[in-house]
Amino acid sequence: MSDPNGPKIYLLPNLMTAGNLFCGFAATLKILEGALIQAAAAPGRNAIAEAAAADKFYIAIWCILASCIFDALDGRLARLGGHESPFGREFDSLADIVSFGVAPALMVYRIVLHEFPNVGWIIASVYLICGALRLARFNCLAAADSAAANKEFRGFPIPAAAGVIASITLCLLWFDKEQREIGQGKWVLPPLMLFLAWMMFSGFKYPSFKAINWRTTRSMPKFIAIVLVILVTVLYYQWMPAVIFITYLLYGFLRPFLSRKMKEEIEEEVEDDDPLESP
Repeated sequence: MSDPNGPKIYLLPNLMTAGNLFCGFAATLKILEGALIQAAAAPGRNAIAEAAAADKFYIAIWCILASCIFDALDGRLARLGGHESPFGREFDSLADIVSFGVAPALMVYRIVLHEFPNVGWIIASVYLICGALRLARFNCLAAADSAAANKEFRGFPIPAAAGVIASITLCLLWFDKEQREIGQGKWVLPPLMLFLAWMMFSGFKYPSFKAINWRTTRSMPKFIAIVLVILVTVLYYQWMPAVIFITYLLYGFLRPFLSRKMKEEIEEEVEDDDPLESP
């Protein structure tokens, strides 16, 4: 029998998901603004237009990275309060397809792929479609076995894929900060996008780190290491996010060769004795 009142909508987790969706939409708008600036550039003012468009792309990048933060928070808030729900999972996927599918695909298309109109839109579409299929597959796997889905991801998760694209683009803007536009490094983005599209459907497994929450405890050396990573990321925000996302990407290749003890040490796998985290 269906619930006449409809599904329950828990405030804080879904508020984080709404923030994810808002940032993804804002990123899309900024990319379109940059495209309009480039299209309206008068002859002889291309350098000025490219610099203005780069500023819009710069804001879009940070919006995508902010979406990654909101996406990480919504699930943790839901699990902390024991408020995981089918509604939240579906809402999260709808937000993800905008923030981590449409926005990165549109950004790479506008930066470089539009120069190849017959092929560029296909490459961007492949990434977007693979991202949508990956989200649908994850929801199916989570519905069948929520414990396994919470422990690890099968295939590279789409928020991390968007983080790789956004953080590398941020690096490219930083490398060419004097010209205030993305230089020849932009040609790495199309093959990277195709590679990430394949990785989202690959058999590589990635830890979800969903066991890490507000109640997680750490030893003093690990706590200091985490603080140092945060400080370095804040100080060198131009390239440190790329290091973090690429490290996570490469970890999926190295993971099968690590011993069980080493994997547990890295991924902090512990027995779940918290009643709020029990399925």
